[in-house]
Amino acid sequence: MSNFLKSVDDRTGLAGANRLEILLFSLGVDENSGREEMFGINVFKVREVLRVPEIVRAPDMPPGVEGMVSLRGVMIPVIHMSHFCDVHVSSKPDALIVTEYNYNMQGFLVDSVDQIVRMEWSSIKEPPAMMAHRHGGLVTAVADLKDNRIVMILDVEKILDETTGRTADPHLFDGIGKAEMPATMFFADDSSVARTQIEMTMDRMGINHTSAKNGKQAWEKLNKIAAEAEAEGLTVADKLDFILTDVEMPEMDGYVLTKKIKSDKRFAGVPVIMHSSLSAAANSNIGKSVGADAYVGKFKPKELAEVLLPLLKEKNTM
Repeated sequence: MSNFLKSVDDRTGLAGANRLEILLFSLGVDENSGREEMFGINVFKVREVLRVPEIVRAPDMPPGVEGMVSLRGVMIPVIHMSHFCDVHVSSKPDALIVTEYNYNMQGFLVDSVDQIVRMEWSSIKEPPAMMAHRHGGLVTAVADLKDNRIVMILDVEKILDETTGRTADPHLFDGIGKAEMPATMFFADDSSVARTQIEMTMDRMGINHTSAKNGKQAWEKLNKIAAEAEAEGLTVADKLDFILTDVEMPEMDGYVLTKKIKSDKRFAGVPVIMHSSLSAAANSNIGKSVGADAYVGKFKPKELAEVLLPLLKEKNTM
């Protein structure tokens, strides 16, 4: 299984072309429903897939965290995915998916790994309301496979937030002050955890904000803002001071959204900041290639504020 994945860096070209590869996995047959459902995670965040190694149990672990494993001398937490997806199985997990988010590594226990499929972001859709509430509200996107199966893309950031308690950290926003002048941000992100943290950061800074849940919805809303500005005899820059976008989003990824914004003269003078848990340096370079003004890692409110304030000051001195 260690040879199951190629180098993730070989897939960098997909990130700028509204395409991705998804690692499909199963959590086993749910004893309550009698079904075995298929889940997916972006291969770009996967570092390794292996048989479950020896897990070191430790006291006072958060619910759903099985313990730690040593991976080439590095201790990483092991998270039982079925716990968070509310899937009840009697079989023991057979595979460990090692992932990296914002330079932090963790392993997810799953029943089995299926295959890697290449897809267009445009074919990955926001889940219907009924499905969005399943599996603890973790389903952030869905897609149809060629064999008529449905794959559910999980909001892994929500799982990590629940295991680490980052959003609940009372010191998370320490050192973030108010902006010295009025400002408005538009942001796009499909993760409910990320949207909440962005809103909290903007509220702390006194910056007005409006948002979208994916790239396509964001582009539609931005076009509406541009039309309203034109009708009022204004520019978009008069109405918006920043645009913040996630990278991975259903229907249209952040790279394509940024490229559309930067190639449209109506949005001249509005900085675009990419906001992502993808930590490979290649992603930052792709962001720059499509015109992004800055690239900030997720769950770092102070770093986000430190990027926004100089951009706001520069904009208002032009």
